[in-house]
Amino acid sequence: MCGIVGYIGFRDAYPIIIKGLHRLEYRGYDSAGIALINNSSHLNIYKKAGKVSNLEEFIGENDQTGHVGMGHTRWATHGAPNDKNSHPHQSGDENLAIIHNGIIENYGPLKEELISRGHTFKSDTDTEVLIHLIEDIQSKANLDLREAVRVALNEVVGAYAIVIMSKDDPNQLIAARKGSPMVIGVGEHEYFVASDATPIVEYTKNVIYLNDNEIAYLKKDELLIKNIDNTVQTPYIQALELKLEMLEKGGYEHFMLKEIFEQPRSIRDCMRGRIYPEEGKVQLGGIKDYTEKFKNADRIIIVACGTSWHAGLVGEYLIEEYARIPVEVEYASEFRYRNPIISEKDIVIAISQSGETADTMAAIELAKERGATIFGVCNVVGASIPRLTHAGVYTHAGPEIGVASTKAFTAQVTVLTLMAFYMAQTKGTITQSKLISLLIELEKIPDLIERTLLSNDYILGIAEKFKDSRNALFLGRGSGFPVALEGALKLKEISYIHAEGYPAAEMKHGPIALIDEEMPVVVIATKTSSYEKVISNIQEVKARKGVVIAIVTEGDTEVKNMADYVIEIPHADEAFLPLLATIPLQLLSYHIAVLRGCNVDQPRNLAKSVTVE
Repeated sequence: MCGIVGYIGFRDAYPIIIKGLHRLEYRGYDSAGIALINNSSHLNIYKKAGKVSNLEEFIGENDQTGHVGMGHTRWATHGAPNDKNSHPHQSGDENLAIIHNGIIENYGPLKEELISRGHTFKSDTDTEVLIHLIEDIQSKANLDLREAVRVALNEVVGAYAIVIMSKDDPNQLIAARKGSPMVIGVGEHEYFVASDATPIVEYTKNVIYLNDNEIAYLKKDELLIKNIDNTVQTPYIQALELKLEMLEKGGYEHFMLKEIFEQPRSIRDCMRGRIYPEEGKVQLGGIKDYTEKFKNADRIIIVACGTSWHAGLVGEYLIEEYARIPVEVEYASEFRYRNPIISEKDIVIAISQSGETADTMAAIELAKERGATIFGVCNVVGASIPRLTHAGVYTHAGPEIGVASTKAFTAQVTVLTLMAFYMAQTKGTITQSKLISLLIELEKIPDLIERTLLSNDYILGIAEKFKDSRNALFLGRGSGFPVALEGALKLKEISYIHAEGYPAAEMKHGPIALIDEEMPVVVIATKTSSYEKVISNIQEVKARKGVVIAIVTEGDTEVKNMADYVIEIPHADEAFLPLLATIPLQLLSYHIAVLRGCNVDQPRNLAKSVTVE
């Protein structure tokens, strides 16, 4: 979840690294730092708690020269977010500097051992322990830096993406990864290192994604990659699909608003080449070789975290409804710790926007060990999860910069919808005529979302009424329940208003005690099979003076006469309710957060990609 950027080549490193740190701000962080080796081989380190702009102000007119450098944005794990715990960290002799994403799990005993050998530490971080360990190994065993790094990494337990530089070897960067992403940009007489491609896309389109347990040694005109066992690896260079304009706001006030309005395009991109409505056919190249696995699966287990978990719940409704395969949806963070029962006839679908979610990766490893077939649903090409899974489907949503997921969620739901229909057609659990009608309607969903987005100004007016609320309740039935969960999550993570999502029928089993005239209750009340039941739930809320904001189907008058505010969405088959009903909830949360003065793109304490447990 932290950010890394490094450079070695013929250009001035400082502007590249500072711009790269700004590009990485979307990942979430609480401090930033930079290390540069100038032309006199002096190592300059500047670091500061707070934003990258604080770091720039702190550096001021200080020495910014050098063609080798690295920068870091930190999201605190070990040690408070302050100047001393910010990265880069140095060895005791101050010859070495390191930046690090991840967690060194055995840093405690390593630190005790190093202290017994005379090392002293300036920070509370696990990262500083690693650079002292490298220094200790280098000096005690009289090894060069490359070998000292390799030996040290064999002694640590945990996850890491690291970059190391040395003023004794000023023309080299060393990068390594295990369980945390690292990409190397390949240029002419220059190399770039980053935690993802966003800081380097304007300089090169050619990248190498390091694999776990690989170490890269970079000089201006040299790249050598070895594994941790010291075996030379042949790098695979691939072209970036990412475009620079995707990383700009494009005239929108915030990335989140831009990404909300990009959803018609992102869903079209997700479906392109995968549905043939007139033929009644779904084609998913990533999983076609496993068709028999799906046909004979005892059950499907979906593992995910956060918003991706909500998408998984939608997938559960769709797969069970159309493919008639039992589905369980698990929090990846709990799945690995409860000794789950998994067999070779189980299929595990792992969902992650970034493809780097640590808990989801751990769940995948556990399921693979027990013989399950693993499929990934991911947005980022080249990420770790697509490489860990047997097969999968990319969502093609494009880069999502806002921390609160919007277009990634609807793209995930779209992919799961396609997977449900694909399984149904291969199992014969859906008629051809029904599949044709569903696919024809699915193809029109982007147009219906564009119509829904026309309510933006009206939703802003509703947001003005509720910007000072302290609590909110979101209710839905069927696939409207995960939509309610997602709506509540969006509101709390960007506006800091406490919100909860519930199945509407569960309201009277506890949450109804909270309802009063100060409590806004958002209800998914579209024309579905449970419409009449939802009307009863609304009446229960109104009887207790609750304020109801209802998401309704266009032309609905019954709910309109009961609710305080209604937001209309176009009529669509119940299967596509989550794709449409989510849009106004995203807009409502966005506008409330902006009106409250919150930083919607970088909400406090949150990170875009959770790469530590």
